[in-house]
Amino acid sequence: MRALDRNHRVTVVPYQKPGVPASAGLTVEQCEKAAWAVGPGEASGRRCWRGAGAINASLAVALGVRLPLSFYELPGVSLLQESVYGLIAANRGRLPGDEPYCDQRPEECR
Repeated sequence: MRALDRNHRVTVVPYQKPGVPASAGLTVEQCEKAAWAVGPGEASGRRCWRGAGAINASLAVALGVRLPLSFYELPGVSLLQESVYGLIAANRGRLPGDEPYCDQRPEECR
């Protein structure tokens, strides 16, 4: 995301950091199950996206274009993307990637 977000529009925050889920109006359980994108504004009025929708919303903001969200909203596309997202999320511990936040900063985790 950082490579695509040249204008620094997206802030990526690990949910394991104390207080982060509550500050977004989410529970730890919700955050454990899926990625979330939370729009700006007051907690009661801001838009939230979950799973593949969160990825598309983040890409749209990072790139400064609505295309990822417009594509996601096409009939059938969100269902397909959510299915693929579910497979990836269920196996995220087996996939290569960054070192988990709690491994990097165990003193900040629950």
